Amino acid sequence: MTLIKIVFVTGIFLLLVLIGLNNNVPVDFKLPLLLSSAVKQPAALMYFGFFAVGVLTGAVLTLGNRKTNKS
Repeated sequence: MTLIKIVFVTGIFLLLVLIGLNNNVPVDFKLPLLLSSAVKQPAALMYFGFFAVGVLTGAVLTLGNRKTNKS
């Protein structure tokens, strides 16, 4: 199972690198509730930021799910 997880994470990182190499055109990011004006950044940075937010969200959601074995 650990090998499958390592291969999956490596594939996701490879995809992130390919996105970063091929999407360097600036795009607008608008979020009216939190930002007063549009943020203009390269698309690759936005993909990386969304990926980081997803990883942090997953880490927070799995914090309390560890089972301990008391023998």
